[in-house]
Amino acid sequence: MSCPAETGNDAQTASASLFWEGARRALPIVLGYVPVAFAFGVLAVKSHIPPSLAIAMSMLIFAGSGQFVLAGLWGAGAGALSVIVAVFVVNLRHLLMSAAIAPHLAPLPRWQRALFGFEMTDETFGVHITAFQHGWKLAATTLFTCNVTAQLSWIGGTALGAFFGGLITDVKPLGLDYALTAMFLALVVPQCSSRLHLLTGIFAAVLSLGFKMAGMGQWNVVAATIVAATAGTALFLRRARREGRDITSGGAA
Repeated sequence: MSCPAETGNDAQTASASLFWEGARRALPIVLGYVPVAFAFGVLAVKSHIPPSLAIAMSMLIFAGSGQFVLAGLWGAGAGALSVIVAVFVVNLRHLLMSAAIAPHLAPLPRWQRALFGFEMTDETFGVHITAFQHGWKLAATTLFTCNVTAQLSWIGGTALGAFFGGLITDVKPLGLDYALTAMFLALVVPQCSSRLHLLTGIFAAVLSLGFKMAGMGQWNVVAATIVAATAGTALFLRRARREGRDITSGGAA
């Protein structure tokens, strides 16, 4: 029989392991967030947004592309309704991400799921959904350590850009404008675990570009994702039926 002290030490070790696992997962996100948030801070100040408000946006909104859109519209003098609608449309993809990850978070209390939803970004979603697909067991400590670390890095990058961005006239020569794109690519690749995943991703990219060129505007990503995901699911179900597999057991595509 183990003594209470040993049991307590085991629990602390397990908790520390879960914490560092969350920090480890957040590290690639942090490396991408800091330069991109710095670029946002620079853009916000150049769009006549006070540094304190730019930092508050990163704390309360925490939506990279939505914040860039907001800053751009602010600088262009757009009305409040236009800003709200534009940010809403840009972030509609979160509905799709939420639907995909919700089954994995079902055991969490409602308030933790609500907090997770507030902190979820494309990057944290990509990290967590990939872990779940590889059989990782749900652990709130790891989830929220990753999410909080990512947001703190975004807030810190924003503060640096807002207060010191005046020293930089253009972020493109530093490659900061490509940091977010590079991070998206790094997150997408591990999720393409089969030929069907890869083909679905390529189809979505081609559709998104086509919709954009057709003048769809900010709806192109959402529309392409829905069409490509629907087509991929249909192909998966068709193949599963042909092979006689039980799709309710969570078979891989």
